[in-house]
Amino acid sequence: MATDTLKSTTGARGASGGLRRLLLDNGALTALIILVVALSALSGNFLTTDNLLNIGVQAAVTAILAFGVTFVIVSAGIDLSVGSVAALSATVLAWSAAEQGVPVALAVVLAVVVGIAAGLVNGFLIAYGKLPPFIATLAMLSVGRGLSLVISEGNPIAFPDSVSHLGDTLGNWLPVPVLVMIVMGLVAAFVLGRTYIGRSMYAIGGNEEAARLSGLRVSRQKLAIYALSGLFAAVAGIVLASRLSSAQPQAANGYELDAIAAVVIGGASLAGGTGKASGTLIGALILAVLRNGLNLLNVSTFWQQVVIGVVIALAVLLDTVRRKAGATPVTSGLGGGGKGRQAATYGLAAVATVAVIGATSLLHNGGSSSTTPRVGLAISTLNNPFYVSLRAGAQAEAKKLGVDLTVTDAQNDASQQANQLQNFTSSALDVVIVNAVDSDAVTPAAKAVNKTGTPLIAVDRSVNNADSASFVASDNITGGKLAAKALAEKLGGTGRIVILQGQAGTSASRERGAGFAEGLKAYPGIKVVAKQPADWDRTKGLDAMTNLMQAHPDIDGVFAENDEMALGALKALGSKAGKSVQVIGFDGTADGLKAVEAGTLYASVAQQPTELGRIAVQNAVKAAAGDKVEKSVMVPVKVVTKENVAGFGG
Repeated sequence: MATDTLKSTTGARGASGGLRRLLLDNGALTALIILVVALSALSGNFLTTDNLLNIGVQAAVTAILAFGVTFVIVSAGIDLSVGSVAALSATVLAWSAAEQGVPVALAVVLAVVVGIAAGLVNGFLIAYGKLPPFIATLAMLSVGRGLSLVISEGNPIAFPDSVSHLGDTLGNWLPVPVLVMIVMGLVAAFVLGRTYIGRSMYAIGGNEEAARLSGLRVSRQKLAIYALSGLFAAVAGIVLASRLSSAQPQAANGYELDAIAAVVIGGASLAGGTGKASGTLIGALILAVLRNGLNLLNVSTFWQQVVIGVVIALAVLLDTVRRKAGATPVTSGLGGGGKGRQAATYGLAAVATVAVIGATSLLHNGGSSSTTPRVGLAISTLNNPFYVSLRAGAQAEAKKLGVDLTVTDAQNDASQQANQLQNFTSSALDVVIVNAVDSDAVTPAAKAVNKTGTPLIAVDRSVNNADSASFVASDNITGGKLAAKALAEKLGGTGRIVILQGQAGTSASRERGAGFAEGLKAYPGIKVVAKQPADWDRTKGLDAMTNLMQAHPDIDGVFAENDEMALGALKALGSKAGKSVQVIGFDGTADGLKAVEAGTLYASVAQQPTELGRIAVQNAVKAAAGDKVEKSVMVPVKVVTKENVAGFGG
């Protein structure tokens, strides 16, 4: 009796411990299944074929970058440069093929070589220069991004059609980026689990000194490891640019953090010695599922960042718990001796997924459809008062008209905006409004919206080569001309001025700058002595203006391509602002108009963003009802000075 009881207790503990060990060893997979279950229950649009393929596409670039970063982290290193190297490789491909006439095949090889070369430089600085990996790759992050901007001159470069097909689908349903992701994942798994260099990565990450004493040429291996990371970054850059049909000099900005997060969430330790390709893939899918699901649930982009940060922290905590509990360390790209156990785990996951599909299909079956118009608004950035005002105008009008409005923030990332538009198509919205990060880069995603038959409204910035039911905007070029005229006349037709430019590569910066240059042609006495980008940011405007004053202390005027940079310039100018130096901004934001009223800012070219948002929603409602809408609605721009600011409605 006692023996039977003991056996039963031991068996129960063994089963409990086995389940605990299974969950600890496969924490990322468990988390992914839980996320899928939760989001499937919360949104009827989540578990559809189209949306699952969207998730695969959205995970592809991060996953490919992360596979390369896995090599580095397994060897106890870090690579912060992969996002910049991806942008540089894509820019080199587009520049050489589209502008220099290099055959596309050779241009692709050149782009890959650039990625490998950047990785070799990282490896050399770390292995032979003895720089910490953090510092060496941080330097390459800046160098890569700078070279991308130099080669492209800050402008997007159209991608060759033959390469752009990498962003297409096979058979009108299977996305090519997903296939590339799978192929690169298999390559990464093979390298980690079946090659000498893969075994070297684990040895170096486990104990570098022991690896050296055992005869391993650690310095040479590090060169190869970082070269592989550069290779994967180049492939990721090509895939990303193919999705956008253009090489964006600011593309993949911040993606290195997503790649590192995917590796860590997938079970690799930042201390080195552990990690596998399948875990990295699951980590990238978790990030993509989170962003996709939160978009479908209309969760603020700001809160999405909070949620993803919490997930990363929990992943690291799980890694700590796993090691303390003595969980089996993950030290093989292909699973080694635990192949059967791993296959059983993935089989169990597949069964659970099928069960979820059945349960959620019953849960959402027969749901009543709403007659309330559902509209999606994809904004380029909410880190700018102008677009905050545009959103406010759209939300006020949506509330007035009884519209269900979903707003997303692309944070000036064309790829992220493409993902958000894909999520809108999965949500089966009635109308999509887009304020493009870039008019060309948004084209493929806009065409995907067109394919669904959903009306598309463009606001503030046009959508090139796609069908827009209506375009609601102010004319940036005309605004630039008005700014030139106002500043030149205030200076009496003569003077030395500087220009603070917006973020390189954005259409608004190009158009405002072009309009200003065109307007200055009528005033040959006005000389532009310097131009400096300040990325639409007040703090960067302050720093740029401070530096420009050292080189040009005798300037008479400043043109800033938005009010935020103009306000930073006012701070740098101090008592000179509005007296010996005249400053003109753009946008007509609340803070800008206060400065105009105070007399420190001479003028702002006001675009009335609240009105733009209001009219965009009005046209969206008309388009949803099948009513005729105006193809182009131009909201007048106005130069607001101290004389007319009191009567300006905004």
